[in-house]
Amino acid sequence: MTLRLMSVHAHPDDESSKGAATLAKYAAEGVEVLVVTCTGGERGDVLNPAMDRPGVRENLAEIRRAEMAEARRILGVQQRFLGFVDSGLPAPGEPPPDGCFALWPLEEAAGRLVALIREFRPHVVVTYDETGGYPHPDHIRTHEVTVAAFDAAGQADRHPEAGPPWRPLKLYYQGGLSRAWFQTLHDAMTARGLDSAMGAVLDELPAEPAGLEITTRVPCAEYFATRDRALLAHATQIDPHAGFMLHDRDIERQVWPTEDYHLARSHLPVTLPEDDLFAGLRTEPQTPQASGAGSGAGAGAGAGAESGRAGSTRAGFTGAS
Repeated sequence: MTLRLMSVHAHPDDESSKGAATLAKYAAEGVEVLVVTCTGGERGDVLNPAMDRPGVRENLAEIRRAEMAEARRILGVQQRFLGFVDSGLPAPGEPPPDGCFALWPLEEAAGRLVALIREFRPHVVVTYDETGGYPHPDHIRTHEVTVAAFDAAGQADRHPEAGPPWRPLKLYYQGGLSRAWFQTLHDAMTARGLDSAMGAVLDELPAEPAGLEITTRVPCAEYFATRDRALLAHATQIDPHAGFMLHDRDIERQVWPTEDYHLARSHLPVTLPEDDLFAGLRTEPQTPQASGAGSGAGAGAGAGAESGRAGSTRAGFTGAS
């Protein structure tokens, strides 16, 4: 059986800053991986000073699509835009702009993702927790839309226009870039006498989301370099001389060699903790192919036979769209 993983994100670059080494690892093992990007990031800022130059802001939507295509290539995954417009980050008390992702009716927005789930047929879906990871309206909406679509995709009477039902088996929330991660790296660098930029980050971080326990830690340190290349492909968003890019990668591999997740729902029996998003699904160990790059968990059976899927089902998933 070919395993399939869908990772749902709000904007281009989110897939590379949240769980990218996991995606690269599974893609190298032969898992089919699809990144779903809900918006085009049209209202994002230019966060890399080197890219803040004439012509960039005026063409940001097109540039961010090109960056996404390069990051997808580096990670070795497939990617689709869901087609919503970035909500931006409104000031306190300011409403989101008309027509943006955050204002779409939930059932309508979820219907787009239901159609993609039924086409791609993922066994595992990954997205953000209910906080969005941070309080950006598109991240929160991404959580809401993904959870709604995860539930609806397997029900024949929900969104019948979206194709035959398919029930994903496991839903995970991203657990990366936690306070514990920043603190561990900060302590490890200072203990070695190295400067750490993590202290300032820790001062600004909110408290951890209540109840988001880490159930699943995926070892993927050998793919941190791939993650970093994918991040840097988002040149309008990532300053190579600041923030996340400053910590020592060898220290990171030593003290935190995993990317972490919370198992939110499962239609399979599970044994926690896990070290694999596909725990309970594999029939034999997976090894990288040549070259390149819980709470809420319940018992139940899977989602339909692998045989009987048309060979052309995923013909549209060969690259960014």
